[in-house]
Amino acid sequence: MKWEPLTLADARPLADLLGAMEAVDRTGVVHGVDEVAGYLSSPLLDLAEGTLAAWEGDRLVAFGHLPVMQSAPETHTMRLWGGVHPDHRHRGLGRRIVDWSLRAAPALSARAFPGVPAEVHLTAYATDPGAAVLAEAAGFVPVRTFVRMARPLPGDLPAVRPPAGVSVLPWSPDLDEGARAVRNQSFRDHWGSVPHTPESWRAAITGPPNFLPGSSFVALADGRAVGVLMTHHRETPAGERVAWIQIVGTLREWRGKGVAGALLAHALAAFTAQGYDTAGLGVDAANPTGAVAVYERAGFTVAHRSTAYSRPV
Repeated sequence: MKWEPLTLADARPLADLLGAMEAVDRTGVVHGVDEVAGYLSSPLLDLAEGTLAAWEGDRLVAFGHLPVMQSAPETHTMRLWGGVHPDHRHRGLGRRIVDWSLRAAPALSARAFPGVPAEVHLTAYATDPGAAVLAEAAGFVPVRTFVRMARPLPGDLPAVRPPAGVSVLPWSPDLDEGARAVRNQSFRDHWGSVPHTPESWRAAITGPPNFLPGSSFVALADGRAVGVLMTHHRETPAGERVAWIQIVGTLREWRGKGVAGALLAHALAAFTAQGYDTAGLGVDAANPTGAVAVYERAGFTVAHRSTAYSRPV
């Protein structure tokens, strides 16, 4: 077994590993090669010190991916993403990746945000109970539950009824700064969220090749952005086309007036016209804005559950 950092040339083997993991874990998340390449080229990732990979011959069998965040107002939350090929589990590879992340995090964090306390977070899906055992054995504690929701298309689509004075327009470069501002302001009270800088927004949201500008929308009132819905393309191993809603956000003063519902209805109609089979999204189960109920009214149901674990470093 050879251990070394990932490189930009490893997008294909990493996508293959993620596909093998998904075939067993069935988390509902499928990562294409282009999407993986975007993760590896993120400006927030130090490939040499923020990644670790285990190779058996020319096959990637385990990996760890530890970028810094784009901002850290009070605590720097570093999200470890990793996994082990199903054929190589229960051999200590996962624990080696977790231990590596705890050693690597302090230096990475100190360079990005000197003097700011740091935490490493990782996610354990309900379909992979071994991940929860590993997290707790390494001193992590559960801090939050998340759900992934989905709805088939077309199905019984909700009516598009924007509130009075609100119009819903497709995303465009002219509306982008307003969209980012809505996201940052509306997510201030979301657990674990930090503001997007222009650079991180472009790298994570509008820059990846699977970003869908024609399936992303901005709600305007008096020419000002008050709501946003941003979408990426995903595809299952069976070829099912998924419109994955990355962000739904509404300014606090516009909540409870139907803006998010109008954005969802508008988006679902567009996804259907564009030939998508399924719409999906992820949400904090304890979201303080009542988002879960909004999604349920739009026809989404819970498909997967996961737990976020945290440990200070």
